[in-house]
Amino acid sequence: MNYIQISISSPEIEQEMLIALLSEWGYEGFEQEERFLQAFIPEESFDKAALEALLQPFGLGYVAGRIEEKNWNEEWEKNFEPVVVGAFCAVRAFFHAPLPGVQYDLLITPKMSFGTGHHATTYLMLSTMQTLDFAGKSVLDFGTGTGVLAILAEKLGARDVLAIDCDDWSIENARENIAENHCTAIRLEKAEKIPAEGFFDVILANINRNIILRELDQMGQHLADGGVILLSGLLENDYEAIEKKAFQTQLPISERMTKNNWICLRLAKGPR
Repeated sequence: MNYIQISISSPEIEQEMLIALLSEWGYEGFEQEERFLQAFIPEESFDKAALEALLQPFGLGYVAGRIEEKNWNEEWEKNFEPVVVGAFCAVRAFFHAPLPGVQYDLLITPKMSFGTGHHATTYLMLSTMQTLDFAGKSVLDFGTGTGVLAILAEKLGARDVLAIDCDDWSIENARENIAENHCTAIRLEKAEKIPAEGFFDVILANINRNIILRELDQMGQHLADGGVILLSGLLENDYEAIEKKAFQTQLPISERMTKNNWICLRLAKGPR
């Protein structure tokens, strides 16, 4: 598969917002530099007019170039470094040695999927999960990506975990990572929406604003009494819209965490 590489002249303060927007348009990889953002998209998915319309409000230009198919795993291996969330957990690739002094050691090979802990939203989710009680709980990981959150949920004692994603790459990648981490309580399914049946004690959703707004009603309907939802994939300026929707669905926000203009929200459901 050939890719289009987009080079956008942009200060670092704008790059996280651009990554969130471009991700929704099918861009699959990013490299951040001090004054430039590099974004990659399959050639057949590239829409010149859509990109220009997206960048126009920022007053940003870009340079596009075609790059031939390459070994992307080899590319990310060159710069892939373990992610450490204090003494709580570490996310590393198979070619890294185990990190001493962490409670949970997660082996994640990302391939084309998102979710290594390098992005602020995944880091926030991992960090916040240490404050929840997963022992004996039923968990939904909505938009599982690499499977990293589902894997950590099982290691934290979850009774069963349903991990869903709409992307074939993610399903295959998550399956490999689940096996690599010797997990046995995770059920993996390809799906775009919250399941129509069942209740969950914890729902993890690290996706984006639009899907969260669309699915929050369903999350609430399938959250057990006393259950918790963790949301991320959200920028700080998404907070007002999410807060309004959470109020409408009677899922008050009990905690807000921030990292590099991204936020992670904790919502709780009381007894009926």
